[in-house]
Amino acid sequence: MFELLKQKLAALPCAAWELTETDINRWEFYFIRHRLDQNRIAEVKTHTVRVYQSMEDGKYLGSASGEISPTASEAEIDKALNDLLFQAGLVKNPAYTLTDVPVTVPPRAEKVDVEGIAEAFLTAVRSVAETQTEFINSYELFVSEVTRHTLNSNGVEYRCTYPSSMLELVVNARREGHEIELYRNFSSGTCGAEKLKQDITDAMRFGRDRLAAEPTPKLADIDVVFSTQDAVSLYEYFTDRMSAGFKFRRLSDWEIGQSVGAGDALEIEALPTLENASANYPVDEEGSVIAQRFLIRGGKAENFWGGRQFSRYLGLENSSIVHNFRAGGGTESAAALREGDYLELVEFSDCQVDPVGGDIAGEIRLGYLHRGGETKIVTGGSVSGNLHDAAPGMRFSRESAQYDSWVIPAVTRLKHLRITGIA
Repeated sequence: MFELLKQKLAALPCAAWELTETDINRWEFYFIRHRLDQNRIAEVKTHTVRVYQSMEDGKYLGSASGEISPTASEAEIDKALNDLLFQAGLVKNPAYTLTDVPVTVPPRAEKVDVEGIAEAFLTAVRSVAETQTEFINSYELFVSEVTRHTLNSNGVEYRCTYPSSMLELVVNARREGHEIELYRNFSSGTCGAEKLKQDITDAMRFGRDRLAAEPTPKLADIDVVFSTQDAVSLYEYFTDRMSAGFKFRRLSDWEIGQSVGAGDALEIEALPTLENASANYPVDEEGSVIAQRFLIRGGKAENFWGGRQFSRYLGLENSSIVHNFRAGGGTESAAALREGDYLELVEFSDCQVDPVGGDIAGEIRLGYLHRGGETKIVTGGSVSGNLHDAAPGMRFSRESAQYDSWVIPAVTRLKHLRITGIA
C-alpha cells in the first residue's frame, strides 16, 4: 500500500505531498482487581497523506490531510486523493516549503520487547501494597511497538521504531461506609516500575485522605504548592508561548532575549528523546530533525519551536515539532519549598492554564493546608489566578519528577493565587 500511494501521489497534480505509514503491534490486558478479564494482540496499520495545493502563482499554499484505509481499492484511493486536492484548494495560507534536508535515523540498538514491557508493568502493579480499605479496583494496560515510515515529495524519508505504553487504573478507598474511586492514566515508553508503584500508592493515600477531608476554607494571601502531574500545565504555558504558531499569530508577545518573568531562573529544554517517554523519536512528523536546544535559559527566551509552516513564516531554519521537554533551574530543595504556611493541592477535577492569557483555574478535590504548624486535609472550592502575574514569585525545586514526556521540578510554589473555599 505504501508504494502504491507513493506512486499515486507522485502522479497527482499537487504542489507537494507527505505520506506516513504507521505500524502498531499492541498487547492489551483488561483486569478486574487482579483477575485477567480478557487480553488480545492487535496489529494495526494506518496510512496518512497530506497534499498541498499552490495558488496565485505560488503566493499561497493550501493543504488537506486524511487517512487511507489499507483495504481501499485503487478507485477509492483515487477518489480520496482527489477529494483532498480539492479541499487543499480551499485553504489560502502564505506559501512555505516542505523540508528537503535528508535525514538518517540509526536503527534501534535492540528490538522493542512488548512482552517484557507488559510483564514489567503487571509485576509492578501487583507488587503495590493494598489494604482492605485502599485497593486497586481495575486496570487496563496497552503496550505498543510503533513503527512510523514517512516520505515527502522532496524525497525526505525516514523510518523509526519506539515503544509506547499506557496504563489506565482505578483505585478505591473506603471509610465508615463511604467509598471513593480515583482514576489514573499513566503514559510512558517502557515501565518505570518504582515511580509507577509510588504513584499508585499515592493515589490510594489521596483517596483515603479525601474521605477524611474537611471543606476548604476561604483563604487569602496564602502560597499554593503544586507537587503532582497537574503542575505540568504550569510549564506548558511557557512552551506554548515559545511556539512558532503562537508567535506568528500574535498570541505571544515574547521576544528572544526577553525575560519570561519567572521568579527563579527558569530553564526549559526541548529534547529529541527522553528516557522512558512515550514519543521517543529524533525526527518529527514532517521530517525535520528534532534538535536538543533551550527554549528558555536563565529566565530568558532563547529559541522558538514548532512545525514547518509557522517556523518558515518566522524565518526559523532548524525548528521542529517537539514532544519531550525538561524544565528546571530551581535553586531550593523541595523541603525548603514546603516550609511555613501554604496549601498543597494534589487532586483536581481539572486544572488548566490558559496559554494565551495565563489564567489558572482548577476545582479542588484534595489539598493539604499547612498553617500555624498544623496540617488540615481539605476538599472543595477552587483555585484561580493568573500565571503571568504569579510568575515573578514562582519558586521551584532542584529535585525533579517525570510525567511521560515532561521532566519538571518536583515542587512548584506560587504566590498571588485565589482560593475560593466552601466553608
